[in-house]
Amino acid sequence: MIRFLDCLLSVIGLLFGLPILLVLILIGYFDTGSPLFRQIRVGRQRKLFTLVKFRTMKPDTASVASHLAEASAITPFGHFLRRTKLDELPQLWNVLKGEMSLVGPRPCLFNQEELIAERDMRGVFKARPGITGLAQINEIDMSTPKLLAETDHKMLESLTVKDYFRYIIQTVLGKGKGDRVRQSH
Repeated sequence: MIRFLDCLLSVIGLLFGLPILLVLILIGYFDTGSPLFRQIRVGRQRKLFTLVKFRTMKPDTASVASHLAEASAITPFGHFLRRTKLDELPQLWNVLKGEMSLVGPRPCLFNQEELIAERDMRGVFKARPGITGLAQINEIDMSTPKLLAETDHKMLESLTVKDYFRYIIQTVLGKGKGDRVRQSH
């Protein structure tokens, strides 16, 4: 049921969001010269996949978890994309391809060993990673690996269709601020 909803909502989102996606790509091109950001992430069963997002940081920023990046690396347009969560729109393609779900644990980087170990212990990698979930709406990010893995496990153990829609709606309405970044000195 969840996979069907993922596909249906992703197709609807991509079709109706196409004009917005095109405008954001155009603005992103002028902002950074490279509007899309691709990064290898860990997916279901620890299989690696390429996550696609709108670029919110300068192109020469190191490819690290957001909480390890400097706030000064975020462009003004990137701040807007992060605040509105529009940077996540291209991930609808990852959902459609079956690499992600709309709701699930956020996919981590392959070198986030502590988070991977915590998720492994709790069976979190049995599920597709998601664009949003319980941790995201509660502002729990990858800077607290154990708490994040516990929250992901809790969500997956009790996820219902009602919760699925609740997490999506709360995200769209602005609950949760997204991943933290280090404040520049």
